[in-house]
Amino acid sequence: MRSSNQPSRNALAPPIGIQPLMLVPESLRETFRCKVLRPLLRLLRGGVTPRRLAWSLALGIVIGINPSVGLTTFIVILLAWAFGLSQVASQIGAHSMTPIHLVLFLPFIELGVHLFHTRSLPLNRRQIEHLSRHPLRLLHNIWQWEWHALIVWGVVAAIAMPLLALYLRRALVLLMRHNKALISSRPALHE
Repeated sequence: MRSSNQPSRNALAPPIGIQPLMLVPESLRETFRCKVLRPLLRLLRGGVTPRRLAWSLALGIVIGINPSVGLTTFIVILLAWAFGLSQVASQIGAHSMTPIHLVLFLPFIELGVHLFHTRSLPLNRRQIEHLSRHPLRLLHNIWQWEWHALIVWGVVAAIAMPLLALYLRRALVLLMRHNKALISSRPALHE
């Protein structure tokens, strides 16, 4: 039994004197807190439901990993507006996926090449030089690779988005419970 003069401790906090293992640098954790968690908490405090916020984030995440270049922001704005989702949360989801988008870009194209039995990507100097001498063929191949990669991405997105929304909703409900004081307080006028 705890005496009244002992401070209360979080049950999940490490014991006194033991530092938790830090796998992520402090600067990256602070960036995540400032750019992702705090805006999401503000949206929750502003009245956005966890369900709507989860679908908004899922939309942004799924659009954020699509294999097109330069269209992500526009597509997210358009789809979030069409489905009545949160623009802010959708943009947070999309832009937080930028590193993963870069990693998944070539695998989507390669999978499209494999599934549709098209010409593979030119990955050596001789192939690239050959295609550069034939600009119409290059344009045709790029369009074909992109189109097939978008089909593969569409299948992945149709499966991943509902699953993401389900688990993000659960995470947001936990976030709300963990930050109950921040959620129940009235938003500041200067925010």
